[in-house]
Amino acid sequence: WLKIKISQAEEAIIVGITEPKNSREHFGALLLGQYENKVLKFIGKCGTGFTQATLKELYEKFSPYFIDESPLEEKTGLRDIVQWMKPKFVCQVKFAEWTQENHLRQPVFLGLRLDKNPKDVVFSKEIITPKKETTMKKEILNKDKNENENDFDLKVGKVKLHLTNQNKIYFPDDHITKGEIVNYYNEVSELILPYLKDRPQSMNRFPNGIEGPSFYQKDVDEDKIPTWIKTKKIFSESNNANIDYLICNDKASLLYMANLGCIDINPWNSTIKRIDNPDWVVIDIDPQKDDFKEVVKVALAVKEVMDSFEAQCYCKTSGASGLHVYIPLGGKYDYDSVKIFAEILAHEVHQKLPDTTSLERSIKKRNGKIYIDYLQNRKGQTLAAPYSVRPKPGATVSTPLEWSEVNAKLTPQQFTIKNVLKRFEKKGDLWEPVLGKGIDIKSILKKSEAI
Repeated sequence: WLKIKISQAEEAIIVGITEPKNSREHFGALLLGQYENKVLKFIGKCGTGFTQATLKELYEKFSPYFIDESPLEEKTGLRDIVQWMKPKFVCQVKFAEWTQENHLRQPVFLGLRLDKNPKDVVFSKEIITPKKETTMKKEILNKDKNENENDFDLKVGKVKLHLTNQNKIYFPDDHITKGEIVNYYNEVSELILPYLKDRPQSMNRFPNGIEGPSFYQKDVDEDKIPTWIKTKKIFSESNNANIDYLICNDKASLLYMANLGCIDINPWNSTIKRIDNPDWVVIDIDPQKDDFKEVVKVALAVKEVMDSFEAQCYCKTSGASGLHVYIPLGGKYDYDSVKIFAEILAHEVHQKLPDTTSLERSIKKRNGKIYIDYLQNRKGQTLAAPYSVRPKPGATVSTPLEWSEVNAKLTPQQFTIKNVLKRFEKKGDLWEPVLGKGIDIKSILKKSEAI
């Protein structure tokens, strides 16, 4: 299938703004609403369509109308820090579709509507339903069957990306194509890219899908890749040579990797800016048996240990059979120090669960126990990124979790490319704190000695 985006337009009342993140200034996104039966309802947030000048101009317009209390009767469920506003301003946005929760999907700011009274901006029932959209796709395909192309060019920013074999089946049991994987990464790019930026990529390529042969590629041939792809030479002691790693900093590079057959995305723990200092500690909980309830117990034991140190940690599904627990570091420590800390943490967890866990690297010596893998904290080691698809039946996704979700009901198979986008839209980026300031290892080790 060739995905054809249908844009719609709506007027919306601006009810607040969110705190800016990363390099953005003034505000992050607009919070939007419409009246329904004279009640102001939340219809989503809009974070795109602004220039730096627009952000500043809008912020200055909004400032006199800031208020402490939400003008909405309902709670939005947002995790962002919000500055509420009097519902004085109306804007025009374009968007892809309405969600089941009556929120705008992928809204883009077009401008303020100074001619509109906010009271006249009401929720419209006349929306394009999935049924109508499907009918429109069929009409287009019936009109010209060449529209359903296997190979085509896609404009991504200033780059023209040539996508190939988009109809190739990658997941035979689920009839999921290469094109669907590429499209998933297109949809999730804003979420996943912060965890790929400036990190060397170890590309795990499945050119013929999950049942065909696969291979890892670290060294890319600069003469055979597009000139806009960023690479970085890093010396490999094992190879005694420089390796040209691909660096994925933008959507075009991400889709290029997916088009090469990279079903999952595997970045380093450190960036090229601080190549010897990882940004997190990772505990990879790797079971031999299919008893995921025991895997959950191990993850909760990691959290219990970190809670005793008064330090935060974050959990995600591996997308395969295990769980990953990450602890933010902020790039303050080198790999050797981080590996030692990870080993200490693994020993603490093993002492809590000696009958079900093992620190043995050899599979034969584990006797079927769950492996607490702390060796993933060595330089050059990689794990599937958050929001990465995995080459497993169902096209499962490595999904960030709230700790309340890490319970006996949890399974990695419940998160797939078919359902996670709605989850991500609702919950936002649960993984964001992993890129934060990070823990103080020295302070924690002192507390550990005291205990």
